[in-house]
Amino acid sequence: MTPSTADDPQMSVEDFEELAEAAPEGVRLEFINGRVHAKDGLSVEDFEELERRAPETVRLEYVHGKLEVKAVPDGKHTSIFLWLQRQCMQQRPDLDLAPERGVRAEAYRKGRARTDGFLAPVDHFVDDGEWSEAGGALMAVEITSHDRDTDKRDRIDKPIGYAEAEIPVYLLIDRDHHTVVVHSEPKDGRYRQSPSYPWGATVELPPPVGITLDTEQLKKYAD
Repeated sequence: MTPSTADDPQMSVEDFEELAEAAPEGVRLEFINGRVHAKDGLSVEDFEELERRAPETVRLEYVHGKLEVKAVPDGKHTSIFLWLQRQCMQQRPDLDLAPERGVRAEAYRKGRARTDGFLAPVDHFVDDGEWSEAGGALMAVEITSHDRDTDKRDRIDKPIGYAEAEIPVYLLIDRDHHTVVVHSEPKDGRYRQSPSYPWGATVELPPPVGITLDTEQLKKYAD
């Protein structure tokens, strides 16, 4: 039998209670079957205020008008990010791969995505607040986590949201399938190219990124 989301909740009951208590006036949250919901819907302005008040252990996103909770990264997730960061620094010292960067995504910048990595020119983020504009950035990065929302969030919703924001490349490092997926050429809210490579392959990240990834080391992080 497939376990319910209550067996793998998005957050602890204690964190939910703290989040609900801190919610802006007019925002009513529910915790049902292990998931957090905004009972009456949520505007992007209310989301940003809620996110500012959230407990430090809770990472919130606003995807297609819905409140989402992003999983806390484990050690292998962190190691994969650091592996990628080293390769970016070595090959493109003119760029920064910022961790945990909030991005205004989707059409009309109505989404709020918290990327695992966001690649942009050095000092691109120096004047930004919590959420950066997508313009001028080269690549968004997501590394899947072992949570129940990763399929829809990272493999379905994020490619649409990042393509709508015209981020040139979306790199998905998929820990479940042991693949690297390179989404590129955004047009009309979709990426026209999305080749998938097995861990161990040499992966060319297309312009404007222009980085070659030797993914052999990813095999060390397989579960």
